[in-house]
Amino acid sequence: QVQLVESGGGLVQAGGSLRLPCVCSGRTLSTYAMGWFRQAPGQEREFVAAISRSGGTTDYADSVKGRFTISRDNAKNTVYLQMNSLKPEDTAVYYCAAEPRSWNSVVIHQYEYNDWGQGTQVTVSS
Repeated sequence: QVQLVESGGGLVQAGGSLRLPCVCSGRTLSTYAMGWFRQAPGQEREFVAAISRSGGTTDYADSVKGRFTISRDNAKNTVYLQMNSLKPEDTAVYYCAAEPRSWNSVVIHQYEYNDWGQGTQVTVSS
């Protein structure tokens, strides 16, 4: 089983940036397609971004396209979510998730993921 630990969350003003790393241990990151999800207070957890094992295929929620970038460094066992032009509606707990998948496939549905991190809080002030 893989262990996932997110960090990098915090309080930022609207228009600012944050980068969230998710460190994978227990298994080699390159085994997994990875995703980022978020959950705002009182709302369902929602898809944010996903990346294939190769890093060559990515997908994003419409709400973050052009502002967020998902990337991975398999040598460092780390996946990143770079968040720019943050908005108050981006405020949420952000989770990374891992799922074994073929080399160039992305996984965008949370029910397909078996391994999750504990989350990191991102708060964007207006």
